[in-house]
Amino acid sequence: MSPDAASTMNVTGEGRGVVLNGTGGIWNVRTSDGATREVSIRGRLKQEGAEKLAVGDDVRIEPEERGDSWAIAEIYPRRSRLARRAPGGARGERVVVANIDQVIVVFAFAKPEPHPRMLDRFLVIAAANDISARIVLNKYDLADAPPPWLDEYRIPGYPIHITSARERIGLEELAAALHETVSALSGPSGVGKSSLINAIYPGLNLRVGAISESVNKGRHTTVGAAMHPLPDGGFVVDTPGLREIGVWNLDANDLDACFLEFRPFIGECRFGDCRHVQEPGCAVRGAVAEKLIGASRYDSYCKLLGELEAGEKEPW
Repeated sequence: MSPDAASTMNVTGEGRGVVLNGTGGIWNVRTSDGATREVSIRGRLKQEGAEKLAVGDDVRIEPEERGDSWAIAEIYPRRSRLARRAPGGARGERVVVANIDQVIVVFAFAKPEPHPRMLDRFLVIAAANDISARIVLNKYDLADAPPPWLDEYRIPGYPIHITSARERIGLEELAAALHETVSALSGPSGVGKSSLINAIYPGLNLRVGAISESVNKGRHTTVGAAMHPLPDGGFVVDTPGLREIGVWNLDANDLDACFLEFRPFIGECRFGDCRHVQEPGCAVRGAVAEKLIGASRYDSYCKLLGELEAGEKEPW
C-alpha cells in the first residue's frame, strides 16, 4: 500500500484505504486500521469523468450524510497499473489492477500447455507500464524437466520460479518474492494461480477450478481481480485468467524497449529509426545471430510489431 493509503483514519471518520475487490457497483475497501468496508462511488466522481475505479486504487472514503453507508469521495493518482486491451476486439483499455510493484506471470508445464508468445505479451505489457516481472512455471509435477525455450528468458534476467502447488516445490522462494510487496498474479486460466496462493497462504482459501479436458483450457474461477492482504506483509492480487491478451496504447516504435534483452543493442543500430526487421546494420538482428537474443523472442517481437503497426493504420 502506498504511504497515502497507509495514513490513519482521522477524527471526522474520513479515511484512506485500498480497493480490494468489487462487483455491481459495491466495492470492498481496506482501511489503514485493518477494517474492510463496503462502499459505493460518489455520483460526483462519475459526473466529473474520474478514471474508472480498479482494484488496487488508493481512495478516500467518507460516511454518507444519511445512514451508516460509506462512499468513495476521491481516487488518488495511480503510481502504476496493469492494463490490457478491452477484450472481444473492442476499442480502449481495461485496467486489471492499479498500484502494483510487480507482476508474477504464471504458466503451467502442462494442462494447459504453455505458449511462450502469450507469455511475451504479458511481459511486454509489464515493461510498457514500467512494472517489474517474474516468471512462474507451475505444475512441475507434470513434467520431467523445464522446457528449452525457458532459457531465452534467462538472457534478459527475468527471475524464474519452478513450482508445484501440489508437491509444494519452490513455494518458499516464491513466498519470499511476495513478501512486503504488492504483487499481481497473472496468466492464462487453469495454470494454478489460486492454487499457488492457497498453498503458500492456506488461510486465504481462494477458489480453485478444474481444467476442461476438451479444450485443455482452464475454467474461469476468478471472475474479477481481487486483492488479498498477506499475513506477513504486502498484498497479492489474484487476477482473472486471460484467454486473450492485447497490448494497448503502445507505440510500435517503443516495442523494442519492452523486450529487455534488446535494450543494450538498440542504440547501436546504423539507423536511429531501425525497426530491427530488414534494415542493414541492425545490432539487434546481429545479437540474435550471436545468440545474445533468443530466436523465439525475436520472432515474438516481429509478430507483435506487425500487429501494432497494423493497428496504427486502422481508422478510429
